[in-house]
Amino acid sequence: MSIWAIIPAAGIGRRMRAKVPKQYLNLNGRPIIETSLARIGSLSYVRQVVVMLNPEDTVWPTLGLEKNPKIVCQYGGENRYQTVLYGLRFLRAQAADDDWVLVHDAARPCVRRKDVDNLFAELGDHPVGGLLGALVDNTMKLVDENHEVIATVDRVNVWSAFTPQVFRFRLLLDALEAVDKSQKTVTDEATAVELLGYRPLMVNGNRDNIKITHPNDLNLAAQILSSQALE
Repeated sequence: MSIWAIIPAAGIGRRMRAKVPKQYLNLNGRPIIETSLARIGSLSYVRQVVVMLNPEDTVWPTLGLEKNPKIVCQYGGENRYQTVLYGLRFLRAQAADDDWVLVHDAARPCVRRKDVDNLFAELGDHPVGGLLGALVDNTMKLVDENHEVIATVDRVNVWSAFTPQVFRFRLLLDALEAVDKSQKTVTDEATAVELLGYRPLMVNGNRDNIKITHPNDLNLAAQILSSQALE
């Protein structure tokens, strides 16, 4: 059984309001995506890392990251699920149905290798797959279109979902193909799998595995990486 990785990096990061896609912003002296790839690419059990790019990306070729023999590049789609789906279609010629596929956000550079190790250890021979996350510890509010509170959500058993998310190759391919045919919108791979009636396993991960989405997240990520280096 092989383990493959897909890194969606075809987005343009509108919420960052930057001149380049957020995965290329400077974080502690190098692009965010370089740190993310270093974390996932250094896992000895990952056979290949497929980086999914925007067809109009002009920054990636300047980084020299494709010199890593473990990394291959393909073009993504208009949204996340299509981008991951295109990566799976690329892997179809080499991956077995029961192989694991790890999907990790390019903008999550603070993921801890030991958390990924633990994710696979917890999954074992699980027939579906699972994802890193953490129980929420804030009171959760449901609001309407005017941002007025209409309900307080019981936070017991409510988790924040992180990446990596890891699933059996054929199952994830079928799930995203089904989403594509239905034209539904999903924001992560687990949702697509859930829509087929399967139950992914939630595995506890460190809360410092943040996704860089807003400008202030850059400073926080820099502090996290500096703190991790001291451990």
